[in-house]
Amino acid sequence: MATFELPTKIQLIIVTPERSLVSATVDEVSLPGEEGYLGVLPGHTPLLTSLKIGEIKYKMGSTAKYLFVSWGFVEILPDRVTVLADVAETPEDIDVEAAAEAREQAEKRLKHPDADFRAAQVALEQALGRMQVAAKAAPALR
Repeated sequence: MATFELPTKIQLIIVTPERSLVSATVDEVSLPGEEGYLGVLPGHTPLLTSLKIGEIKYKMGSTAKYLFVSWGFVEILPDRVTVLADVAETPEDIDVEAAAEAREQAEKRLKHPDADFRAAQVALEQALGRMQVAAKAAPALR
């Protein structure tokens, strides 16, 4: 009888149409899936899901890293997580002032009765997500 050993690490790959952002061996991954945030550890059951707006957090030992992502797909296998994101940004890529301005503009649009509510809501979610990722990673950038 063959024995099956669970993997102890996960190969994380994060790409956008423009570039490859991450190719690393990690201990765990958290990401915004279709039904909410997913926590992925080595040995996770295979899953294919849509990616929503939010942050990806991945850990290598006691070091946590963050990325902002918006839309795409995620394939989860027991030893690999592949993220195909429409938009993905490292904390260093995020212009916090531009994100704050985008948040203000989206909030103004949401108050206007003729606004495209869904588009304004998406813009607000993206601005807040960028600001959140930049703030969490700020101590590491100093």
